[in-house]
Amino acid sequence: MWHFVLLIASAAVIYLSCTWFVNAVEWLGQRLKVGPMAVGTILAAFGTALPESVVTFTAVVFGDGAQAKDIGVGAAMGGPLALATVAYAVTGWMMLARRRRDPAPVLVGAGRGSSHGVETGSPGQNADDDLGDLRRLGRDQTWFLVIFIVKVALGLVAFAFKPWLGLLFFAAYAVYFWREIRGGGEAGEVEELAPLLLQRRRPYPQTWAVVAQTMLALVIIFAASHLFVSQLDTVGPMLGLSAAVTALLLSPIATELPEIMNVVIWVRQGKTPLALANISGAMMIQATVPSGLGLLFTPWRFDTALLVAGLATMAGIGYLLILVRTRQFTAKTLSLAAVFYLAFAACLIPILT
Repeated sequence: MWHFVLLIASAAVIYLSCTWFVNAVEWLGQRLKVGPMAVGTILAAFGTALPESVVTFTAVVFGDGAQAKDIGVGAAMGGPLALATVAYAVTGWMMLARRRRDPAPVLVGAGRGSSHGVETGSPGQNADDDLGDLRRLGRDQTWFLVIFIVKVALGLVAFAFKPWLGLLFFAAYAVYFWREIRGGGEAGEVEELAPLLLQRRRPYPQTWAVVAQTMLALVIIFAASHLFVSQLDTVGPMLGLSAAVTALLLSPIATELPEIMNVVIWVRQGKTPLALANISGAMMIQATVPSGLGLLFTPWRFDTALLVAGLATMAGIGYLLILVRTRQFTAKTLSLAAVFYLAFAACLIPILT
């Protein structure tokens, strides 16, 4: 009973901490003078991806035995899968929920290249569904897909210098980071920010307060995420799930919970472009940094379950790119991204049982 209570309590703490985090990170982006979208793709993504990156680093570098290293490789594969499917689906669900709460007229005649809504006005898209620059999102996800395909292909082969290719994954993220900071994150409008929660009465908070709130929120997110994962590992077998199923099916959702909570918060605030940028940026981290660590410190060989996870991730991103290129990127179509995670679950359970 206490495990279920702790599971729910830790999820609530993560949500509240993410509320403080997104509030602080927007002010941090303004202080660092980075583009509005770079707040999501770099600052927020780095913070929310920190817990699972630390888990991967600890498992592959300091873990004893093959089992610990397998956990690290599983985390490196499970994170992108959860983001490419569940996180995008939650974005769609939250957009639908916000639309029901605050109906708006249908968007008609949006100009091609507009940074608001879907290019040329997709059918069924509401005027309050500001999705930002979808062409930019499609470009970022295309690069993710290319890197991810290489990552999966390397898991199927073995050769002497393969570990050193991990350095190329670090270099790929460095290029992405530099591009976002130098100008790739300039798209979007600068909005008036809500008062910093740590200094509610100040219209313009002090720098130390912005940094303190950001770091405090990250520490709490990190601790609560680890508590959530540990309780999930206990609750899974209590529900009749094997440890392997829990690790590959439920743990990725748990480790990506901060990103999912950020999506909920930002979409509710009408800042869907930031939510999409957070997912996209976190996916780039997950595709490069944990993968580089895995290549350097493990054999990086995939079994059937990991290969299925990779194929499900690629299918999810392929679906997303089709939506962008056919101008069907709406709340309803985005909500269907969860189908790919359900398909992964349907394939995974027979493999592991």
